Amino acid sequence: MRWNFVSRTIGILLVLLGVSMILPLVVDLYYHELAYPSFLESIGITMTVGVLLILFSKEQEFDDHINKKEGMATVALAWSLVSLFGALPFYLSPDFTLFSDAVFESVSGFTTTGSSVMTNIEGATKSLLFWRSLIQWMGGMGIIVLSMAILPFLGVGGIQLYNAEVPSPLPDKLTPRLSDSAKILWMVYVLFTIIEIVFLRAGGMSLYESICHSFTTMPTGGFSPKNASIANYNSTYFEYVILGFMVLAGINFSLHFQLLRGKPLAFWKDTECKFFLGFILVATFLITWDIYGSVYHSVNEAFRYASFQVISIITTTGFASADYEKFSGLSHVLIFLCMFVGASAGSTGGGIKCARIIVCFKYCYRELFKILHPRSIRQIKFNNSIVSNELLLSIMGFIALYVGLFIISSILLASMGLDMMTAFGAVASCIGNIGPGFGTVGPTENFSHLPVAGKWLLSWCMLLGRLEIYTVIILFVPEFWKK
Repeated sequence: MRWNFVSRTIGILLVLLGVSMILPLVVDLYYHELAYPSFLESIGITMTVGVLLILFSKEQEFDDHINKKEGMATVALAWSLVSLFGALPFYLSPDFTLFSDAVFESVSGFTTTGSSVMTNIEGATKSLLFWRSLIQWMGGMGIIVLSMAILPFLGVGGIQLYNAEVPSPLPDKLTPRLSDSAKILWMVYVLFTIIEIVFLRAGGMSLYESICHSFTTMPTGGFSPKNASIANYNSTYFEYVILGFMVLAGINFSLHFQLLRGKPLAFWKDTECKFFLGFILVATFLITWDIYGSVYHSVNEAFRYASFQVISIITTTGFASADYEKFSGLSHVLIFLCMFVGASAGSTGGGIKCARIIVCFKYCYRELFKILHPRSIRQIKFNNSIVSNELLLSIMGFIALYVGLFIISSILLASMGLDMMTAFGAVASCIGNIGPGFGTVGPTENFSHLPVAGKWLLSWCMLLGRLEIYTVIILFVPEFWKK
């Protein structure tokens, strides 16, 4: 383990984080809110620590190989420290009194979860809310991926960093050079963000709110500068615009790149994309049927609110246009299921991911087939490619770990005095990077009332979900630290 490489990389990331804090500082100066001292202090502390890490790391050449240990340690520690230092603007503002609350909000932002402890969002300064949206936008495509796009040395031998962070069970390089792949991903990401800002602005939303909502839609984050989230506007136009971009954010970004290169059939040829869109259609139809007449007396209204809630949850964005806890039991089950399924691999969404669900179904079918035909040899294919046994075991292990950690975390949270529905809902929301849950952390409530220990536990769950579990949990395996 080359700790010089790890500390130097983290130091550079902290310097970049400090630089990014200049943007909300500009927002504060523009709106004359006089909240700049908290950002100036945060910039000073963050950049000082970053520079010290760089200076105290001995100079060494970065060869063409970064091993798995270095990649995983760098990514896990980088995300943890970036989240801690990203909490400074929250903690130094008058809106937060507990450091645990500031860390929870920061981790929720960077991991694009969207769970919040803020009880009066509209009472906060615009600069702080802008920072809240900005950290989701930076976390959406990934801090390490962003660095690989702009720092050439991280593009050399950085496949382990890329694999450790990119939210996909099947990470693909779009080009032979990782730095070029990172640039392409960010170009598509920025392009869609700008287009969404234009659409929201055209509908009459203010430029500031358009930017904030676009910054939290494309990373499937869900933070909103409004207490009631998207429901605040009660606008069909805004809901369908955001709905459309949530779908785009939930699809593998490599497919968007192929589309921009003139291959519109790429979506149709992709097995996962068809599953993802088909699941949305089926869930939307069933919930529309379930709530029509009982909750909404118009088919259009039922479809409008059903589609938005389904897409917001399955893409793990977490925006709310209605209180889905007022829906009936069938809708609750389907929405809870969406929390686990998640978006596509290679998207900014969380959850188990559709690719893993597909492979799991195919594996189960193969086992049933082999009971009837024990001598048969049947390969599992995904997008016409054979899934290797190594990858198959990795996917099965991931799902087992995901469910196991969900159960253990729910038990721990329930032991702190929370009811079963709230414990299950909070953990499913945080480990899936979704935002709202069920019970007392539903779409119209927040996480402020949870015990301090519960907030730290859920912050841990958010990091687990964002970094695909293995990257974080591997640090606690004794063999990881042995030579």
